[in-house]
Amino acid sequence: MATLLKNLYSQEFIEKLSISLHDKYKNFKIDEFKKAIFINSWESFELKQRMRHISKTLYEFLPFSYKEQIEILIEVKKDFKALEAMIFQDFVEVFGLDDFEVSMEALEKFTIYSSSEFAIRQFIIKYEDETIDQMKLWAKSKNEHIRRLASEGCRPRLPWAVALPKFKQNPQKVFEIIELLKNDSSKYVQKSVANNLNDISKDNPHLVIDFVKNNLGYSKELDWICKHGSRTLLKKGDKEVLDFFNFDKSHHINLTNFCCDKTIFLNEDFNFSFEINSDETIGNIRVEYVIYYLKSNNNHNKKVFMISQNSIESTKKRFQKKQSFKNMTTRKHYIGTHFIGILINGVEVLKEEFFLHDPSN
Repeated sequence: MATLLKNLYSQEFIEKLSISLHDKYKNFKIDEFKKAIFINSWESFELKQRMRHISKTLYEFLPFSYKEQIEILIEVKKDFKALEAMIFQDFVEVFGLDDFEVSMEALEKFTIYSSSEFAIRQFIIKYEDETIDQMKLWAKSKNEHIRRLASEGCRPRLPWAVALPKFKQNPQKVFEIIELLKNDSSKYVQKSVANNLNDISKDNPHLVIDFVKNNLGYSKELDWICKHGSRTLLKKGDKEVLDFFNFDKSHHINLTNFCCDKTIFLNEDFNFSFEINSDETIGNIRVEYVIYYLKSNNNHNKKVFMISQNSIESTKKRFQKKQSFKNMTTRKHYIGTHFIGILINGVEVLKEEFFLHDPSN
């Protein structure tokens, strides 16, 4: 995946960027710029390294004040969008920390069709109160991209981004922004608010539980935000949160006809199936499975996966699933005994073992 992503910054992209820069600044040295970009180590650079290298090279080839550089880049940005366009936000992150007002204006413009969520975090760290005040203004913007930035940029645990330790410890200022956005009509913004809540739940679960308790039942959109924002708490089987979403009753449900592979080989799929049934309508139910992965120290690491989370208006339901045991960069599998468990409304109702073999033996 990283290889594919880094290739967003290809020769074609640099060519397009060079032409656009020349259109806005006639003395821009296209050939020298491209030569400065494609240094010997370029091919070894991953996505963020390429992004940062482009930003620094842009700075060298735009011999103006920061404000004038930004004026040019704002015009150039109009030709770019999505992830590839985040070089412009990266430029602000690297060179704009000493000019708050110009940088806020730039990030507001750059975030449209290409989020400024990573760059804004350095400003939160350096100018916490001023940046939060700016984000509160963005939360009231007519543009959904700008409103989303207000939420996404202050997530305590935003993936791929520098963490915000103060907000992990005390997310009160984050909640002030969430309050401004919790009734937003845009699904794009709603997803960010939910992801922000989910981030907070990993360090301050009680605060998210209080938020959900106080906000459920007002609208289907806010209910969705509360539920999606509680997904880590639901996965952990928090009884209070399960109760909020009516996943608290499972005594009437039976699990039958469970079947799974007893042995598999590395790089194969592990297959399993089962049925749930009841003498009455099954109703609202959350069905998950958990793999207890064998680790190098002979302990097991528990990983929960979703199967179904909805209301089943029948008395029985069959499930058939498979789980890949192919080694990946994010997970290495170890030969030996593993376990599978089935969770119904957060309660483990079954646990079986299976054995992973090495195909080379």
